[in-house]
Amino acid sequence: MVVALLTDFGTQDYFVAAMKGVILSINPDAKIIDVTHEIPPQDIASAAFVLKACYRDFPRDTIFVCVVDPGVGSERRAIVVETEDYKFVAPDNGLLDPVLLKSDSFKAFSITNRKYMRSEVSNTFHGRDIFAPAAGHLSTGVDAAEFGGQINLTVKNIPTPVTINGQRDARVIHIDHFGNLVTDISNNELPDRFELEMSATTVSNLYDFFAQADLGELFAIKGSSGYVEIAVREGSAADKLKVKRGDRIVVRPHE
Repeated sequence: MVVALLTDFGTQDYFVAAMKGVILSINPDAKIIDVTHEIPPQDIASAAFVLKACYRDFPRDTIFVCVVDPGVGSERRAIVVETEDYKFVAPDNGLLDPVLLKSDSFKAFSITNRKYMRSEVSNTFHGRDIFAPAAGHLSTGVDAAEFGGQINLTVKNIPTPVTINGQRDARVIHIDHFGNLVTDISNNELPDRFELEMSATTVSNLYDFFAQADLGELFAIKGSSGYVEIAVREGSAADKLKVKRGDRIVVRPHE
């Protein structure tokens, strides 16, 4: 059984290793995959984007453990969610919303059964004490309903770019390791001729691959996640434009 971990823990501390140790103590045969542990601290939206971008690339029945949890220790719920093809273990804080919006149906359960937690539960490390044990037991075949009662889960729609008089207000929703700016403009929504404006800079060239651009050129490209990206050949668009996630992009179609 594949267990995929996605956190904002980084790798210099013991946090990820502790989670893996708990899972393997329950199921030594679990195959643990690291999605990433470099989500910006407490950045739920970034984690949601990364999960949505890659979860369908995993084998059916993969268990995703997603721990970006600024509400750890509070009354926010710990949950297990089953879709048609996957299982997710996460805090109930919206991290799973983009995935669940793509699912035809799902069932959600609260994690309240102490039998499936560590004997001592820290108020600061539910990744180790609640989420990792749940994933370990799920990977051995424990039914999700055993963790606690079924719950009604509120899933929020993701805001889409607004169009006014032909001009759209879009946003940067993710900045990847290379400094590419992932926008909330889906690949099939970009006009054939366009201008993207941000930080007093206009981008109007769309290329099929990075090497089409001149060295240092700023351009747009249709990204593998399904969203338009703003990039710099062999450079960082984030550094060049001095932008951050959530910043505004104006989209203007050209006749």
